Amino acid sequence: MTLQTGTYPTPVRDDDTQFVDLATRAGAIAAEHAAAHDRDATFVAEAYAAMQEYGYLALAVPRELGGLGATIRQVCYAQAELARHDGATALSAAMHNYLTLMQCYRRRMGAGDAETVLRKVAEGMVIATSGGSDWLWPTTVAIPTDDGYRVTGRKAFCSQAPRANVVATCAVLPDQSEVLHFSVPLDAPGVRIEETWDTLGMRGTASHDVVIEDVFVPASKIAGRRAYGEFGVPLLAATVHFAPVVGATYFGIAAGARDLAVSKVSVDRRAAQVYRQVGLMDAKLRGAWWALMGSIDELGSDYTVNPQTLTTVMLAKRQAVLEAVEVVNLAMDLLGGRSFFRRAGMERAFRDVRAGTFHPLNPEVTLSYAGKVALGDSGVTE
Repeated sequence: MTLQTGTYPTPVRDDDTQFVDLATRAGAIAAEHAAAHDRDATFVAEAYAAMQEYGYLALAVPRELGGLGATIRQVCYAQAELARHDGATALSAAMHNYLTLMQCYRRRMGAGDAETVLRKVAEGMVIATSGGSDWLWPTTVAIPTDDGYRVTGRKAFCSQAPRANVVATCAVLPDQSEVLHFSVPLDAPGVRIEETWDTLGMRGTASHDVVIEDVFVPASKIAGRRAYGEFGVPLLAATVHFAPVVGATYFGIAAGARDLAVSKVSVDRRAAQVYRQVGLMDAKLRGAWWALMGSIDELGSDYTVNPQTLTTVMLAKRQAVLEAVEVVNLAMDLLGGRSFFRRAGMERAFRDVRAGTFHPLNPEVTLSYAGKVALGDSGVTE
């Protein structure tokens, strides 16, 4: 007897299908090269070339600006599908896609530069981010000048650095009175990539360090400001769009591991145990997906970013990431000792999915943040 592998979540609306199909096409190319890139810790270049050709990297750009017009929900469906094929490709693309969604939000809220950024994305610009290392307390310093700032610092965790054109980042003023948010072209004088990415998992993301040495940022290019150690609107806007997209990515890794295990397991004398194990994986996957989709439904189409909004999507990301880790563990248990062999195809998913617990807000900080917001705190994390 063969168990059904399934493709949950199956799009339930016709307008979702096109984006999932696009992710399937790009994912097939990513899968061909994923093992080699994981082994050598090299960038998923072939997948990026395919995504560029198919328009996947302009997924969230509004149609009137040259993109495909996907909503947050539709980007999540696509990311979950892409991650089934290769987690590193999907996580790299997630870092670009969430920033694109953030620019869509900024455009809706009247930011004058957002439309220009979105048009550039439609034309092929790829955006990296240093958010994982900057977070609330950036160490990069911006020295004021007459017409802008001289910025110096090092940024870690800059996924897709070999392909990105700009890095969205931030720096603090010398007296720590204010944090400035801006983007820096990766080919600007004083900017270089240092290849530091040699990690347990997600090795194909090439999340190298970006070093910025005395780089001039014009005052007109400052996109937002906030207090040091506080979220403020710029970081809230980024994080609200980051959480569901990244949560869907780790969900997809787990869904792929589940399907792989189900396709290889045989139902024999362990039938009752096998049935329960598959049922438990499916229960966890469905609960995780419902959390992600439910959080997006709560946001609605006219959402604004604030601590309550962030709590909603961060709790959903926490659910998706923790369940994803458990599902991959269960998938390996289902196969037993066979899963310990690299040729079984489980090892990369086992390593990649664990990266989900390190993204801000991590699972424990998410709970503290949600509790603080519920009790009337400003929402600043520890």
